Amino acid sequence: MTTRRDFLKKGGLGLASLALGGSLDVYSKTVSGILKDEKYISQRPELSKRHFTSKAVEETIVKIKKKIKDPKLAWMFENCYPNTLDTTVYFKMIGNTPDTFVYTGDIHAMWLRDSVGQLWPYLPLVNKDPQLKLLFQGLIHRQAKCILIDPYANAFNEGPTGSEWDKDLTTMKPELHERKWEIDSLCFPIRLAYNYWKKTSDTSVFDSTWQQAMHAVLRTFKEQQRKDGLGPYKFQRVTEKQSDTQANNGYGSPVKPVGMIFSTFRPSDDASVFGFLIPSNLFAVTSLRQLAEISRKVTMDTVFAGECEAMADEVMAAINKYAIINHPEYGKIYAYEVDGFGGVLLMDDANVPGLLSLPYIDCISVDDEIYQNTRRYVWSSDNPYFFKGTAGEGIGGPHVSDFSLNMIWPLSILMKAMTSKDDAEIKACMKVLRDTDADTGFMHESFYKDNPMKFTRSWFAWVNSTFGELILKLDEENKLQLLS
Repeated sequence: MTTRRDFLKKGGLGLASLALGGSLDVYSKTVSGILKDEKYISQRPELSKRHFTSKAVEETIVKIKKKIKDPKLAWMFENCYPNTLDTTVYFKMIGNTPDTFVYTGDIHAMWLRDSVGQLWPYLPLVNKDPQLKLLFQGLIHRQAKCILIDPYANAFNEGPTGSEWDKDLTTMKPELHERKWEIDSLCFPIRLAYNYWKKTSDTSVFDSTWQQAMHAVLRTFKEQQRKDGLGPYKFQRVTEKQSDTQANNGYGSPVKPVGMIFSTFRPSDDASVFGFLIPSNLFAVTSLRQLAEISRKVTMDTVFAGECEAMADEVMAAINKYAIINHPEYGKIYAYEVDGFGGVLLMDDANVPGLLSLPYIDCISVDDEIYQNTRRYVWSSDNPYFFKGTAGEGIGGPHVSDFSLNMIWPLSILMKAMTSKDDAEIKACMKVLRDTDADTGFMHESFYKDNPMKFTRSWFAWVNSTFGELILKLDEENKLQLLS
């Protein structure tokens, strides 16, 4: 089985055909002709090989593609937007209950975070397609079951098959692909269920299994406030990579129990330095308040709703006290990580949640002054993981194997455009995204700042679908002329 990090080492065009369901030779020949001779041939799998087809999605592709004046961007939209459905979705009915398992792409496992990000761009269409609605129901059901298997795990197998990470020094189960505790892994399922409910008014997904899972979420959050000791979770891995394991017998660096939630790992799957990861704690505040609303209006569990609201208030108060820093150039900004003792890490990572993406995940208003100050900071050379080169500029992170520095993540460029009100800024982002696909017609995990032909992850469905989401957002705002 391919691991995320082992795959990254391979990188480049050699594995790009995996996203298409074809062979390496066929893909190499196709790429050579796409831009030079045959012009923008669809890179989607043939219809019989697509994993899931939605009439509403197909109609949207046809409608939006006609509106995009730039032919390459139109081609990329057609390739990228349906990539999750075409290549990564495994849907079935178990009795009368839908079940959806979503591979992240090149790795045959489901991340709670990624799977939500992958399906999210189709949510606006869910009322137009009954099968698409079932697909969302299936993922909500599956994620609840995953949380009940282990609320500390970030990635799951489709069944109890075991994993190459079985030897990690933590409590592994055969259903787990990886067991890295990341706050956002429990926030994204709430984001999905809450917004699905708001879009459809369907409350059937909030069954007893889902409610049990949500109680496990709150219990886990409370355990990781570390008020009563370190809690039941620890993690170590035998590795040469510092960012793949944790200090202090797997519990991480010490934190002062000030009310925030400890996150052993970041949404990049990299180890946190100071355990109070601020973007994820802000995400938890939003998720707890959404969970409280569901509990009051749907499941009628007012006691649980009150607990969720109280914890959200406590975490937010601690963020306001410990995580807002007076920067000498940018003014008040959010730190990326703190420890409650006064330790502060100023940076941002390209993954979601990050500081840049806070409005995208409904944590803060895009007009908030502290957010805008933070936004200017993270998109500058003062952020140690901001890179600028001849191919473009953007945020990266320490995740990308042996050559993380100077590797820009398209996801950061997408988040910049998603959170921007400046048309010139959005247009500049779209130009970089168009020009750094390495002539494949797809997004990638990262590309080298001076040469987009050097990239990681040829098949990364989350960023592909999010590229489509951005274009749909521009259409909704009557801004597709920016793509001319």
